[in-house]
Amino acid sequence: MITEQKYICTYEVSSTYQIVCIMAVKESSTNQYNKRLVTTQCPITFIAYKMGNRWKPLVIRQLFSGTKRYGELRKAITAVSEKMLIQTLRELEADGIINRKAMPVIPPHVEYSLTESGKDLEPVISEMVKWSLKHNRSHESTTNC
Repeated sequence: MITEQKYICTYEVSSTYQIVCIMAVKESSTNQYNKRLVTTQCPITFIAYKMGNRWKPLVIRQLFSGTKRYGELRKAITAVSEKMLIQTLRELEADGIINRKAMPVIPPHVEYSLTESGKDLEPVISEMVKWSLKHNRSHESTTNC
């Protein structure tokens, strides 16, 4: 029986060098077991895993108003780095929350839109915004997203 080995790749960059570290994922570890078990059996953990970083809800919220190009998303979410935005877009696409459409033109033209699954998140994110506006003591931070 052939099993597929998974790897985790991490990067460390300083002003003088870059280190790339590739480690095998230990499938029998407690962490991997918990990821599989908890994300499939607990609805709260499932959505937390899918919305796992602070940029995902912001990207999804930007796409509620319609299809956007990469540059439009980059301008709308100014605090995110290019690397993090690209990673977030890839994760959302892999999770089936957004669609990526690459146009075969020069210069490259890529559009992002929500899938039906992504559109279903609108009431969830709207409620998160309402809750934040009610309980966040500094409302300035919630109006810039």
